Amino acid sequence: MGMLSEFKEFAVKGSVVDLAVGVIIGAAFGKIVDSMVADLIMPIVSSLFGKLDFSNLFLVLGQVPPGTASTLDALKKAGVPVLAYGSFITVAVNFVVLAFIVFLMVRQINRLRRETPAPAPAAPAEDVVLLREIRDSLRSPKA
Repeated sequence: MGMLSEFKEFAVKGSVVDLAVGVIIGAAFGKIVDSMVADLIMPIVSSLFGKLDFSNLFLVLGQVPPGTASTLDALKKAGVPVLAYGSFITVAVNFVVLAFIVFLMVRQINRLRRETPAPAPAAPAEDVVLLREIRDSLRSPKA
């Protein structure tokens, strides 16, 4: 029964719960970034490079069976080995956008931390001041 109670203590620690919340929010944030890149950024980048659709860029590495369409999905379904470098470009752009957004968030958090002044220490109470004076007078050598 000791191992079960140790596991329970571990599982309900604040850091484990915080980690779980972070993973869940991170997954949701990843979907938002994927959508932003696929639906907003990639169309702009594609239009700058001549209306390219990066997700459909690939190299065929094997024999294509007769009658198979020459799209990436059709070739993958037919079991033809393909080098889908367009998918890699899309994932790399997703990473750069995500890293930039995280950088902006951390930068803003650091800025807010610097701008928040530390509270001034409160003045000691009168009795504390009086006790300190007594202490100091007792420490000083008598003349």
